[in-house]
Amino acid sequence: MITVRGALWSAGCALGPALLALVLAGCVKVAPAPVDLPRAAMQRLQTPFDAGAAADLARTIAPTAPVSTDRLDRLVLFAALVQSDPRIAEGRRAVAVAQADAAVARHASAPTLTLTTEYANDPASSSPWLLGGTLDLPLDQGGRRKARLARADLAVLQSRFDLAEVVWTERMELTRAVIAAQVAQAQAPVLQDLLALHDRQLAALDAAVARGERAGLDVLPFRTARAQVARQLDDARGRIVQARAQVAGKLGVPVAALGERPLAWDGFTAFAAVASVPVFAAEDRSRAIAARANVLSALAAYDQTEADVALELAKQAPALSLGPGYTWERGLVKLPLALNLALPTFDGNRRAIAAAVARRDKAAATITAALADAGAAIEAAQAECLAGRAALARIRDAELPQATLAAQRADARLQAGAIARADWTAARITALEAQLAALDALARVRLADAALEDALHRPLDGPETLIYPRLLEKAL
Repeated sequence: MITVRGALWSAGCALGPALLALVLAGCVKVAPAPVDLPRAAMQRLQTPFDAGAAADLARTIAPTAPVSTDRLDRLVLFAALVQSDPRIAEGRRAVAVAQADAAVARHASAPTLTLTTEYANDPASSSPWLLGGTLDLPLDQGGRRKARLARADLAVLQSRFDLAEVVWTERMELTRAVIAAQVAQAQAPVLQDLLALHDRQLAALDAAVARGERAGLDVLPFRTARAQVARQLDDARGRIVQARAQVAGKLGVPVAALGERPLAWDGFTAFAAVASVPVFAAEDRSRAIAARANVLSALAAYDQTEADVALELAKQAPALSLGPGYTWERGLVKLPLALNLALPTFDGNRRAIAAAVARRDKAAATITAALADAGAAIEAAQAECLAGRAALARIRDAELPQATLAAQRADARLQAGAIARADWTAARITALEAQLAALDALARVRLADAALEDALHRPLDGPETLIYPRLLEKAL
């Protein structure tokens, strides 16, 4: 004779493996992905530079800008940066992580299943067994759910702002590297000519010493000046190599991958291109500051602390969950239903609320500091732009023309035999030194412009101003 207990035991034995198999079939499997550091390092050394892909992206984000693959101008370099910079790729992954976390936040907490059994040796009962199960179903609603979803969505927004800040920071470092390369490339031929003039000057002075017209110690300062120029030339050549290495590092490729493509900047040495300083009214500066990615990221962090405060306030009320169940108790079927309450802490969650409010106040202070830093950076950059342009104008309008005119007069006197060759080389050296001074002032102006762009978080001139922000956002 088959008893009720035996029937239930048989059904459990049959359904147990089936239920276990169903659960296991629904499990997601993820293969392990260990990192092979030697292989990853080798791949880094062998990563090619895809100039064609960079040019295609440049045409996509700036349809009206001229694009060439034969040289690396600021637009092509920026497109390559967006495509292959490892730090930007890391920022994209951070956005993907935040989006995945937001998707997880939208799922309610998993229910809890409790299975119970009991054996009682009671001869008076029809069966000594008790079998049952209870589900605990959290009621995901109200302020807790709203605060959790708000925080998750704000984390996605903050990760996007952080990605934009990484893109801008990498762009500025790339821009400064290109400026360094352009300045060094302009200085190198001038220094080479200057070194040749020093050699000619020393040759003339050595000949005068040999004739007894000068003392040997008189030539020592000229040799020192020649050695200094030689060091400056080596330094300029080194800065060209270093700048290309920095550019390659930002693009995530070895220097050799850039090939012979030059770093280009149209009109870099043209004074007309840097003759005026952009003037921004208070409203323009305010809008520029409010649009900075780091300021927006700080604002998103503040909104997250607001959500934290709302969550702690919601925790003052009990958390509810339903507990439907099923019990077979010695031949009697029962269907219990429980309402579970997770009570707040004994202090009414006041300490947690105070801590959340303190974190919100700190986030507000962070926003204030970011706004102050941005405003100060704009004012300092504008002041440096003015000072740099004044210095450049003074050299190009006064010192350089005077030195050039003196060198031309020296040429005429040399042809007429009215000046010694050593004095002629001194005049030519002064003219070349004035050119170097003008290049140093130009470098100061370009770096000041870069600082102003960095403070405003937007390009002020060049092909990057032709980028469509929406198209760039799609590319990111």
